[in-house]
Amino acid sequence: MLFTAYVAFAVLLAICMGLEFSACCAKLTGSACTNPAFLQFQLDYYQVYFLALVADWLQGPYLYKLYQHYHFLEGQIAIIYVCGFASSVLFGLVSTSLVDWLGRKKSCILFSLTYSVCCLTKLSWDYFVLVVGRILGGLSTALLFSAFEAWYVHEHVERHDFPAEWIPATFSRAAFWNNIIAIGAGVTANFFAEWLGLGPVAPFMVSIPFLMLTGIFAMKNWDENYGKKRALSKTCVDGLKCLLSDRRVLLLGTIQALFESVIYIFIFLWTPVLDPYNPPLGIVFSSFMAASMVGSSLYCIATSKRYHLQPMHILSLSVLMVFFSLFMLTFSTNPGQENPSESFLAFLLIELSCGLYFPAMGFLRRKVIPEKDQVGVMNWFRIPLNLLACLGMLILHDSDYKTGTRNMFTICSVMMVMALLAVVSLFTVVRNNAELRVPSPQGQNELSSPEL
Repeated sequence: MLFTAYVAFAVLLAICMGLEFSACCAKLTGSACTNPAFLQFQLDYYQVYFLALVADWLQGPYLYKLYQHYHFLEGQIAIIYVCGFASSVLFGLVSTSLVDWLGRKKSCILFSLTYSVCCLTKLSWDYFVLVVGRILGGLSTALLFSAFEAWYVHEHVERHDFPAEWIPATFSRAAFWNNIIAIGAGVTANFFAEWLGLGPVAPFMVSIPFLMLTGIFAMKNWDENYGKKRALSKTCVDGLKCLLSDRRVLLLGTIQALFESVIYIFIFLWTPVLDPYNPPLGIVFSSFMAASMVGSSLYCIATSKRYHLQPMHILSLSVLMVFFSLFMLTFSTNPGQENPSESFLAFLLIELSCGLYFPAMGFLRRKVIPEKDQVGVMNWFRIPLNLLACLGMLILHDSDYKTGTRNMFTICSVMMVMALLAVVSLFTVVRNNAELRVPSPQGQNELSSPEL
């Protein structure tokens, strides 16, 4: 398994480099590229945001391993993850309103503090302390995905008065470097945890200096800005009306809830499936991130002027690929007949599918959901998504480890069949809708979404 992980990582890294050179999907063009004020503003944003991303990704490879290292059973670990998902639901609902009220800069500083405390809780062997840490992690993640982007958009338009058309260029470059950072974070985590022999808690401690620098640079270099006060109840009611009045929105929400809940369950399961065969978990994680980056690059190429595939087709393909991967996993995790290499390949296919899915879903959401209802609708999307993930964790909690894992992949396969049916229904509804097609001349720019 050790050799397989390193070979897979090297091959995927080479493919990533080749696709990125051929796709050229993150190039800035026009006056935005040469405007010194804009480039300096971008740099001020990236300086803070990229540090936050480094700290976040460093914690990915060894989270499950850490709880296992503290001798907790899989059922106990599942409950910790459930607390994290529940925290994400709660804070995800109020994060936008909280950030607008508190201030975007203060929220980014709060992120650095809460995530640092979350990392420090990993030093404790106490179960309750670790649960509290996961709850703080949910809050921090909600702030990461709301405060930073909101701060940038406000500063870009309101304070600096740059053209709104330049915003996608910033997020496109951020998406590209997010993938690079994720790959590098896995290698770095592996270096400290395994090559230096410091154990699974080391990457969390390494994250803390990056979080502190995030807060310091935000405090020093950023100005404060606030959002318009919006009643959470009105936002949610308007989102629910949009969800129920448009069948396209309802089907998109169904697909997202089913697909992304399966991905959450995969995030929980990949370590216990592979870890008995002693793989370098950081390198495995980097391989996953490289596979996801390959998927993003393939999306960019597929929707380019040359090939002109549509996001709806790519969404269908990504769901089908995940179903096929889960079908493989029901056999490769069969007790007594485990095949770790096949499981690893299936996990890589899932990550590649994610690289295709997220830009395609982001494009369709922007086209189908009115901008004024985006926040409310996304709040409703998150509820079934996280509930399904929590339900999966609870089923694992009450199951025997080996049979429970295989049964969970079987359940996930059924969920993906349901997602496929929702995709087919959506396809029939939007079949003749020209609005949901990528125009040929702009086909190469659809990866610019911050959803990536």
